[in-house]
Parts: sequence; structure tokens; C-alpha cells
Amino acid sequence: MFSNRRHFGEAIERKTARYLQHHGLRLITRNYSCRAGEIDLIMQDAADTLVFVEVRFRQQHAFGSGLESITPAKQQRLKRTAAHYLQRHSELPPRPCRFDVVGVSRDSSGKRLTFDWIANAFY
Repeated sequence: MFSNRRHFGEAIERKTARYLQHHGLRLITRNYSCRAGEIDLIMQDAADTLVFVEVRFRQQHAFGSGLESITPAKQQRLKRTAAHYLQRHSELPPRPCRFDVVGVSRDSSGKRLTFDWIANAFY
């Protein structure tokens, strides 16, 4: 089951990356991880801003949406992981950075995915 769940999560991240690419972002890397945590997608927008993206899928909304699941503790882990990425990639020119969150869910038919993208979701 875990393997299927992991594969499903990877598929959702791939579809989210394609969605964001369709909206003008360029994929830099997927699943960057370090001791501090993991960032699902690292992308770049047309203004050369580095975008750290957290993808959240929720099958059901009984416990809130995927967007609502980004707690202050999760935000801190993402910030520490992003700082680690920037330190490890010091060759990158200085540029603005932001944190986006994409909530992914199924539409009312249960057949199509819907994407709720929040740019600059937190600081």
C-alpha cells in the first residue's frame, strides 16, 4: 500500500508541475530534501523569482482542505529546507524567493483534478 500511495503522490506532483508550467513557471527540481525537510517542487517564474512549492492533495475535505493543512510548523520546516537549498546552491545569482502552495483535489465528478494555487502563501 505504501508503494501505491507514494506513486500516487509522485503522480500528483508531476501533474501539479505540468499545471504550473502551463501557467509560466519553469521546473528546476522535484523533491529536494535535507535533514530539515522536503520541498515538493522548486520552480522559477517569468520574473526570475525562485518558487518553492508545497503540493497538498486531499481526497476528502472532512478534516479541511490541503491548503489548510500547512501549519506554522510545516511552514518553518519549508523555510529551513529552502534556506538549505539556497546555501547548497550558492552559484545561483541572488533573486527573490517565495513560497507557493497548491491544493489538489478531485472535482465533483471525482474524475478530474482541480488545482487551487496560492502564490506567496506565507513568508
